[in-house]
Amino acid sequence: MKNPGVAITGTGFMGPAHTEALRRLGINVVGILGSSPEKSKEAATALGIPKAYRAYDEILADDDVQVIHITTPNRFHFEQASRALQAGKHVLCEKPLAMTSTESAELVDLAKQSGLVAGVNYNIRFYPLNIEARARIKQGDLGDIHSVSGGYVQDWLLYPTDYNWRVLADEGGALRAVADIGTHWLDLVQTITGLTVEAVLADLTTIHPTRFRPKEAVQTFAGPDQAEATQPIDIDTEDFGAILLRFKGGGRGSLWVSQVTPGRKNCLRYEIAGAKGALAWNSEHPNDLWLGHRSRPNELLPRDPSLVSEAAQRFITYPGGHNEGYGDSFKQCFKAFYDYLADGDFSAPPPFPTFAEGHHEILLCEAILKSHQEQRWTTVGT
Repeated sequence: MKNPGVAITGTGFMGPAHTEALRRLGINVVGILGSSPEKSKEAATALGIPKAYRAYDEILADDDVQVIHITTPNRFHFEQASRALQAGKHVLCEKPLAMTSTESAELVDLAKQSGLVAGVNYNIRFYPLNIEARARIKQGDLGDIHSVSGGYVQDWLLYPTDYNWRVLADEGGALRAVADIGTHWLDLVQTITGLTVEAVLADLTTIHPTRFRPKEAVQTFAGPDQAEATQPIDIDTEDFGAILLRFKGGGRGSLWVSQVTPGRKNCLRYEIAGAKGALAWNSEHPNDLWLGHRSRPNELLPRDPSLVSEAAQRFITYPGGHNEGYGDSFKQCFKAFYDYLADGDFSAPPPFPTFAEGHHEILLCEAILKSHQEQRWTTVGT
């Protein structure tokens, strides 16, 4: 499919991020839908998008739209994705794919039956040096993987007056820090290593059981002083937690996830160690990959197309020294999706995160929540 028309659902943090990345690829953004007709008009005007939809049905009936990007709160994902597929629209959905594994399993089946292209935006896979890390592990540079450790930490929910729809279980699900950012780490390290988490042991904590809802809606990452807090709200989603991991084949891992770590704005880190070497990466310094050795000096590999593998070169736009970052990861993820759509061979292995992989992440989250509640090792469902 050449030159597809795209509609965006959601006007918060992710809606504009998707819009910008699509435009950098030359993809035609036809229209946008907010939580109200007024929000739709405001976003369409601010982003220069032609159509401001009043309702989701208008997107489904719009013949100018072939693909729908879903960036709404989590509780809307299942309905919007399923209705899009039933209407014959391809789908690129923000994670999590749905609120429960029952819903996500249904979406996997529906996508398969529809013959349409359906992906999930695990964009962090598409930093070039993460692709390089995967290529090096695949060719055996690290040997058998022994351990995977790291975390994903932020500070934007540090204060009890910090508030966003994500803190509400009804809006985002029973897990918050794990489901919102921990799933990015879990998806990334499994993609890089080729290993699958088979069991988890989790300990999660809510440090602010009461937060204060502001008078007006709060944008993600907008800061603590953006609105006056007026109403106390009971919170039971986690602010931080630790998770031990067992991988199929014997590898072990650990994940620390937090949205209340002062000074860390958006920091994903991992270190992967094997029988022959190790490597590490940090999203706050995304253009360097650390390579660890026992018997020779360690190395720091820069994001330079002349120095990395062919696999990573395909996802680098600029020469070495011209840094690429967060926005570029969206662009590269979407490029993989739309190149696949343009090629038209949907029997080929998808180069982007699929609904099946989104389903696996929800199974993993459910095992983590069960492990925390029962305080024991829990096997991940299949």
